[in-house]
Amino acid sequence: MICVALAALGFSIKSILIKLGYGHGVDAPTLMALRMLFSAPFFLVLALWPGLPGANHQPALRDWMHLVALGFIGFYLAAYLDFLGLTYVSAGLERLILFLYPTLVLLLSVWWLKERIHLRQVVALVLSYAGIGLVFVEHLNTGAARGDVVHGGLLIFASAVVYSVFLIGSSRVVHRFGAVRFTSWGMLVGTVFCVVQFLLDHGVGALRLPLPVYGIALTMAVISTVLPAVLMSEGVRRVGANQAALVGTLGPVVTIVLGALVLGEPVGVVQCAGAVLVVAGVLMVSLRPAVVRS
Repeated sequence: MICVALAALGFSIKSILIKLGYGHGVDAPTLMALRMLFSAPFFLVLALWPGLPGANHQPALRDWMHLVALGFIGFYLAAYLDFLGLTYVSAGLERLILFLYPTLVLLLSVWWLKERIHLRQVVALVLSYAGIGLVFVEHLNTGAARGDVVHGGLLIFASAVVYSVFLIGSSRVVHRFGAVRFTSWGMLVGTVFCVVQFLLDHGVGALRLPLPVYGIALTMAVISTVLPAVLMSEGVRRVGANQAALVGTLGPVVTIVLGALVLGEPVGVVQCAGAVLVVAGVLMVSLRPAVVRS
């Protein structure tokens, strides 16, 4: 439980750090590239660590091709859309939209994999998206530019959709590598794409940045990328997905609170009510009903 809680806290701090980085005048490709470069050595060690589950497996060439494609989708494209969206909307709104991804996995599974949807899940979807609607209304009423909120919200929602596609696609490949090794190799693939985009956009000379930017990027790499990935994997292994989902609800709450305290983002009653609905709906989708055995 402690592992999952610490992972949720680490992930929730990421959007705060991104907004702080933007305050120093850097853009999304630059901050992404620094974050991935600082985290790459840690993930390389994890990918090659001999004692991890799946370390003795020898994935086929097709598995590696799938991993490269999934690394591009899940660890580059989804992250890039998220970073871009944060240039327009608050950290609290961003975290709530991203938190919808289990509902998107459900909807994609119904459409793509032809899975059945149950009444409990329909209710969960209604709660989640009604909550997001309330949060959007609150943000539009706080004086934020309507175009920015809509633009940023759509970018982050697209990030959540792309990440959901990644999760569905990875479910058939991850066991061939082991969860930690799959994440590590996928992050290294994402690092390559992030660095290439940065070099194409800016070139090496753009690395002359204020020192605080490097501190923010390093903190993001360690506290909000490497450690949460390892801790969440270990936490789920120890307590199971249901308990992890329960503890994971700390994430949006922490982001909203830190957004108010650190970034001065407004938090209203309507936004809090919307956040409660989103969390309740996502929990209904994420938690599996207990099986009664005779």
